[in-house]
Amino acid sequence: MNESLLRELVPAVIGVLVRRGADFASAEDAVQEALIRALETWPDDPPRDPKAWLVTAAWRRLLDATRAEASRRDRELAVEVEPSAGPAPATDDTLRLYFLCAHPTLPPASAVALTLRAVGGLTTRQIATAYLVPEATMAQRISRAKRRIAGLPLDQPGDLGTVLRMLYLVFNEGYGGDVDLAAEAIRLTRQLVALTGEPEAAGLLALMLLHHARRASRTGPGGRLVPLAEQDRSRWDTRLIADGVRVLQTALARDRLGEYQAQAAIAALHADAPTTEETDWVQIVEWYDELLRLTGSPVVRLNRAVAVGEADGPRAGMAALAGVSPRLPRYAAVTAYLHERAGDLEQAAKLYAEASRAATSAPERDHLTREAARVRHLLRG
Repeated sequence: MNESLLRELVPAVIGVLVRRGADFASAEDAVQEALIRALETWPDDPPRDPKAWLVTAAWRRLLDATRAEASRRDRELAVEVEPSAGPAPATDDTLRLYFLCAHPTLPPASAVALTLRAVGGLTTRQIATAYLVPEATMAQRISRAKRRIAGLPLDQPGDLGTVLRMLYLVFNEGYGGDVDLAAEAIRLTRQLVALTGEPEAAGLLALMLLHHARRASRTGPGGRLVPLAEQDRSRWDTRLIADGVRVLQTALARDRLGEYQAQAAIAALHADAPTTEETDWVQIVEWYDELLRLTGSPVVRLNRAVAVGEADGPRAGMAALAGVSPRLPRYAAVTAYLHERAGDLEQAAKLYAEASRAATSAPERDHLTREAARVRHLLRG
């Protein structure tokens, strides 16, 4: 049985139940129970129409739950006529389910959890394991999210930008347990691209594929952070890179540039370079200019300064930092790198040490500490 294919049916089945009058929370619970039943029975007795089977099983679960609650008899009357089994309606509410789960009233952590369960088809245990929290904690988080969006209509227009930010959040959460969240985010984003045809959704998919292609080389033994310049490029996944570039080129051809497409273009240029020295830094600076125009983000301005330093020299890179707040995360690390390239090792060592003290993660702190030690070693000659 293809478990991934089974999970892809989840949002459409929830949509059918909601269209028939069920509230979102009850529909989602019923589909989860139907999924568990499918995992138990399908290996020995696979249905001819998996979606219809899930709809029927989930609807029966919903009826059972409704009948068990005397306080909800009004709803029981509305749903008491059980539909006959057979082909499920062709209407697919998956896209609207994306928008509902990424509703602006939900905190990001709740939106992510609800999307992974309702759209991704993951169980509460799988999500809890991936986020390294107890299952009861994740169950409470999902329940609160469902209560918050209870009563919202499924056909309410949603904001694609919010959905994309939520999916990128899932991608960057890493992975744990038996669920690879980065791979799951790619699967969901690929589905979203097929549903919307929007170039920015494709841009995000391309960005994920290009980043994911370098995953094996980004950390060393013990989780040690390996910067881009030191990564073993023979370990990059060329199949994913080719897929990412193809998706990006299709999106760019639509001539509706967005920030994810610009980020993906920068990632594609890095992926195309045999070495750091052979990277097309001039073109990367041009893409950062586009990205800065689209976002106005100080983080983009900081990263652009690094690219300018590579294209035009470290002094130009430092000049490009004008207007960037020194309080910005990684500011000290960037200035340390530019000072080292300019030959000012004493200042570089001081700044690397300062950056390590301000690092927000252990791998980044350890990497910057090693950089400070390396430059001090150079100073001692």
